[in-house]
Amino acid sequence: MNSGTLLSFLAVDLLLVCVPGADWAYAISAGLRGRSVAWAVGGLVAGYALHTVLAVAGLAVLVAGEPRLLTALTVAGAGYLVWLGWGVLRRPGVPGETDGPAETSAGRVFLRGATISGLNPKGLLLYLSVLPQFLTTRGGPSVPVQTATLGLLHMACCAAVYLTVGIAARAVLGTRPTAARAVTRTSGAAMLGIGAFLLVQRLGTL
Repeated sequence: MNSGTLLSFLAVDLLLVCVPGADWAYAISAGLRGRSVAWAVGGLVAGYALHTVLAVAGLAVLVAGEPRLLTALTVAGAGYLVWLGWGVLRRPGVPGETDGPAETSAGRVFLRGATISGLNPKGLLLYLSVLPQFLTTRGGPSVPVQTATLGLLHMACCAAVYLTVGIAARAVLGTRPTAARAVTRTSGAAMLGIGAFLLVQRLGTL
């Protein structure tokens, strides 16, 4: 792959990653609740690593061709977002606040992030609709290698943007409990709203 293709994909990918969504909401929430932003973002990136592996193996296309399987994954992810968003709304965090040792352990924070991005249909659609436009069969690396390269680039973009978002939220709102609580509630509402929208959209097709 030439540098022009990589830069073009990077520009498009950054635009998509910089659009606030469930990943942003989780990064902000993790930062404000005193959790390790690095572990939270690591989990989010791990979810996209799963999407990359599926795409390289050709399984992403298979999932897209199986409406019932795609619907099941979407409903599971949407339901999880609704549950998580409701929990944030019910108990909005303030800077430095924690939810207890079990809730804030690194492993749990990582796993929650991986679940959010791993079950996020937006990620799967990115690999199905955006990434293929930058692949070529005319010489150069094989399609799986190109797919893995672009997938890794997407993961790097996610890591950079979400770390910035989480750390910035903690730095800017760290001494403003009222504003931090409002932002956390907004993050929870975003997760709940996205999940509810996906549930209605998918269940309406059944």
